[in-house]
Amino acid sequence: MSRLDIFINRMVSQRACIDFALTETAQMNGPVFELGLGNGRTYDHLRDGAGEQTVFVFERAVASNPASTPPDDMIILGDVMETLPQALERFGPAARFIHADLGGHNLEKNDKFARAISPLVEPLLAVGGIMVSSDQMYFDHLREMTLPEGAVDGRCFVYQRMA
Repeated sequence: MSRLDIFINRMVSQRACIDFALTETAQMNGPVFELGLGNGRTYDHLRDGAGEQTVFVFERAVASNPASTPPDDMIILGDVMETLPQALERFGPAARFIHADLGGHNLEKNDKFARAISPLVEPLLAVGGIMVSSDQMYFDHLREMTLPEGAVDGRCFVYQRMA
């Protein structure tokens, strides 16, 4: 499979999983968290689906396209290893949806990072809330869900807090 095919599968899967999570959590209150802004493509999609005033973005430094840059009061700047615990103090276990696309091209490094942030992400999710990640995560109390139609196995992972 070419790198282009891998990229396309990731984008198609990301959209299918984000749309699924937004639909499944639409009746829930609580914020949506976007972990990693990058150029802002997924933030723009989340903003369209969830509303600009519900999507908080966690990022080290903003470098997104101006058309897909969140308002300053919706950006939580800093290292997620520090800002996720701060978000738990601020919001509690209230997030209805968390999306993370934080990995790079080094799969071993991605897995190590996923193992490090999983225990920081898990307590932020409300009961019934959904986590979508580009990498496999390691949760104690979230169950992995079947991928929605249109998602490619191994390109996205979906988890839900049941209790």
